[in-house]
Amino acid sequence: MSSPEESVEKIANKTKKAEESEVSKETTSASISSPPKVYLKALPLRSLDDVDLVKREVNSGNILILKVSPLAKKSIDDVKRAVGELCEFTQQIGGDIARLGEERVVVTPSFVRIWREKTAAPRKETPTAA
Repeated sequence: MSSPEESVEKIANKTKKAEESEVSKETTSASISSPPKVYLKALPLRSLDDVDLVKREVNSGNILILKVSPLAKKSIDDVKRAVGELCEFTQQIGGDIARLGEERVVVTPSFVRIWREKTAAPRKETPTAA
């Protein structure tokens, strides 16, 4: 037969374990819940006015792939202006922006990073003695 102190200690330990189990269940269910929907959208950049649409989409959490060739056919200066404005915007929000080939640019919100392959600097060749 156990003493009253041992009985109280056993009850306290069971209560503590039950509380820890509940906290563990809450933490697990919170981490399993699905994140808000994020869309990957492809849009043509036809004019400088489209930059505002891109900003709204990125601010709402979407990732955009922009085809800049429609605007480039009209004005290379407008493309430079649009990309410059988007670079400033992504820097302000902590997002990311990168070129995808010659015609496309990807713009991401702050919770997405674009992986960039590190390229080795070209080596200078040393002349060999003959």
